[in-house]
Amino acid sequence: MKKLLFGLILASCFTFVSMAQSVTAPKFGKGLINIMASDSTFSMKFGMRFQNLVTSTWTKQDEADGGSFGDTETNFLIRRARFKFGGYAYTPKLQYKMELGLSNRDQSGGGTSEFSNAPRYILDAWVQYQINKNWAVKFGQGKLPGNRERVISSGNLQFVDRSRLNSRFNIDRDFGLHLIHTANPTADVFTKVIAVIYQGEGRNVSSGNVGGLGYTIRGEILPFGKFASKGDYIGSSIKRESSPKLSLGVSYDRNNKAGKSRGQNGSFLDVSDQDSLKTLSTVFADLMFKYQGFSVMAEYANKKTTDDNPLVTEDGIEIGTYYTGSGISVQAGYMFDSNYEIAIRYTSISPDLIVDQDDKRYTLGLNKFIVGHKLKLQTDLTYRDRAVSNDELTYRLQMDLHF
Repeated sequence: MKKLLFGLILASCFTFVSMAQSVTAPKFGKGLINIMASDSTFSMKFGMRFQNLVTSTWTKQDEADGGSFGDTETNFLIRRARFKFGGYAYTPKLQYKMELGLSNRDQSGGGTSEFSNAPRYILDAWVQYQINKNWAVKFGQGKLPGNRERVISSGNLQFVDRSRLNSRFNIDRDFGLHLIHTANPTADVFTKVIAVIYQGEGRNVSSGNVGGLGYTIRGEILPFGKFASKGDYIGSSIKRESSPKLSLGVSYDRNNKAGKSRGQNGSFLDVSDQDSLKTLSTVFADLMFKYQGFSVMAEYANKKTTDDNPLVTEDGIEIGTYYTGSGISVQAGYMFDSNYEIAIRYTSISPDLIVDQDDKRYTLGLNKFIVGHKLKLQTDLTYRDRAVSNDELTYRLQMDLHF
């Protein structure tokens, strides 16, 4: 199946190439193939990327066993491998994006009836129409405007991967309708508001809606003007801001009768009556600051059910548990003129007691950006301090290549 999909994608690309009037190969990192129709009624940029990752984890032994780190576990894997398509159709006002995931981790989780027992190939598939200078509407599957770290592309992260806060509390991707408003109240201040109505079960669900619909609203303000090259959604100071830049964001999400244990993520809750499902509400607050090679990103998340009880029961029998609680994550880095970066991150999550244990992580990272985020080496070391289970020490090394 994977070989067939890959062949169809390549065949489509070459067909477009033969039909287009001009094909250009831009510089490295700007897309593998750029296509423009002879009458300028459509454009397409095709790119690809992959991340190769090595991870080693050591578990701290009990004091009776000496208290040292042992039980080493090492993994080699293709963390991500993706094809990306984007451009416009008919008019430059109508933008589109499609992104396909080819690695096992990109496709995992689809082997149930809700996904027609098929891999979850499609990450993004949306169109966006620019109504006028300030208003736009987007329709399709893509990232919801939740926490900043989740919206930042996995190819533009400051560390090897996102924080534990993100993996436990983010609202991820879903299929929905987005209304977007941007404005410049003054010459320097920039604002953005996004409102979304979506299905509620995450990406690639094919068997219809479980429970109710979801709603997200996010507001952002950039009091000192826009970042260079959209740097408010790019990790690290790839562009060295000559003046301070700050972005503040707040999001609220409500997933009515959420069908999964983490809303858009996790496993489906096997209930016989959808009235047994509960509504999840999530609040995010975050910021991004950059100035002359220095960068800071901070996030707060809080997820809870409307009755403050994460247990799902039917006839007094526990069916499942929603993942609820709160967390904070703060990271900072400095980019040297040599394009080496040193970065630190602290993450603390506090799930509800009946859900999971408290988890703190301290991470030190070292990056080498050869061509920005398009070709880079990243490595980090994390100490994991858990309230109940044994502590862990994890080392990661990752290479990222992005055409």
